[in-house]
Amino acid sequence: MRVHKLTIAAMALAAGLSLTACQNDDAGTDQGAAPPAASTASSSTGGSGSTGSDQQGDTDSEGKTPAGTGGSDGTGGTGATGGTDENGKAAKCRTDELEITAIDATVGGDDRGTVAVDLKNGGGRDCSLAGHAGVDLKTNSGTLSAERTGEPAPLVVLKDGERTTFGITYPVNDSGGSGVRITGLVVTPPDETKSVTLDWPGGATLPVTDGSGTPVQVGPLGSAGQGG
Repeated sequence: MRVHKLTIAAMALAAGLSLTACQNDDAGTDQGAAPPAASTASSSTGGSGSTGSDQQGDTDSEGKTPAGTGGSDGTGGTGATGGTDENGKAAKCRTDELEITAIDATVGGDDRGTVAVDLKNGGGRDCSLAGHAGVDLKTNSGTLSAERTGEPAPLVVLKDGERTTFGITYPVNDSGGSGVRITGLVVTPPDETKSVTLDWPGGATLPVTDGSGTPVQVGPLGSAGQGG
């Protein structure tokens, strides 16, 4: 009888050990499943971090503000589209943005000839001009630079498609001689170094002078010559 009880006790102990082993196996299986979940979360976080790094990389390498931050990359009124400089004023007109033409504007009976030079803003944005344009006449005796009249030169702001005009006055050749033949007109907008060359629409010649005669003069922007 005692042997039988020991046998039953041994079997119960073995069963208990087996159940404990199974429970440990189950726990091991659960713990083994946790790392993939943690790995997935880590991978997701890493992907987000990578994206953030790419955005930061764009900012550093290209100097651009990421979209949605309101940066002034040309669409906020401070770039080329807005047509303003860092002070909020209209940026200056570039030679390539201006359509420059010239016509004869001489008034009959005047002792001076006049050419009106028209500058039209075709740059697609507001721009400004201030001062006097540079004017040179090409002649068969060399280049003759026009003198400024000395009149005030106000700032002119041109919207896209708008224009302003200035005048060039010159002495009329009524000497009866052949004079100095004019072969071309060179105009340089204010504060620019790039020039445009046009046909000269005024009198064909200038009188020969020793320098004491009436000079070729250029008026400020907004004037059309002949006194304004």
